[in-house]
Amino acid sequence: MNLSVKTITTEENLHKSRPLAFLLDLIIYISIMFLIREVYFSQFNFITNGLFWSFSTLLTATILMRLRKTTWKEIGLFKPKNYKKSLLATVFIFAFTIISIFIFQTLKDQLGLQVAPDMSGEKAVSKFGELSGNWTLFFTIIPFIWLQSTLEEVLDRGFLINWIEKTLSSTWFATAVAVLAQALIFGFRHSYDISERSITVALIGLAMGIGYVAFGRNLWPLIFAHCLLNTMSMLERV
Repeated sequence: MNLSVKTITTEENLHKSRPLAFLLDLIIYISIMFLIREVYFSQFNFITNGLFWSFSTLLTATILMRLRKTTWKEIGLFKPKNYKKSLLATVFIFAFTIISIFIFQTLKDQLGLQVAPDMSGEKAVSKFGELSGNWTLFFTIIPFIWLQSTLEEVLDRGFLINWIEKTLSSTWFATAVAVLAQALIFGFRHSYDISERSITVALIGLAMGIGYVAFGRNLWPLIFAHCLLNTMSMLERV
């Protein structure tokens, strides 16, 4: 009898300690995510530095996942069961993202919301070079843009949403908080302020997060939609 009570108590303690363990993981992960961006190798271009930041964050996430005995397949990098449904999910997520941005732009103009202007066009020149009419540069950098898009979905949707949920004990409320929190982090990380760009990127993260939860937590539709979105953004600058 005493042994049974002791076993139950031990299991309860383990259950209670898990959210704290995932919270510690999140603190470590988010700290590294932002601190690594303070490292910039001036001898390399922005894309190289960006990939260095993302792969460093990916390594951190992978180590934490191994500690918690979780694989990337379990959080979304698995083969789709139905390719037609996955394609429809990609189209829906892409359209939902565009509509979300359009609604924000419309409300911003109609309500006269005062936010810092989007300077991404000027920043793109300093980051990627002059793309106007330069198709060679476009085709040179677009594979790296796709790689970065993939890493963002794997980390921001795949890792962050699941880890925030586990920290909050995986309830429907935890899922809602996780989707919203990762979107805010995603938006802030792209400009470190409250601006038109950060809000737009946060909306992209929110749409992708909702799509992730709504379509069976498969990351591939999100990856393809994100790559398509960024391809269109880069094409506007050519």
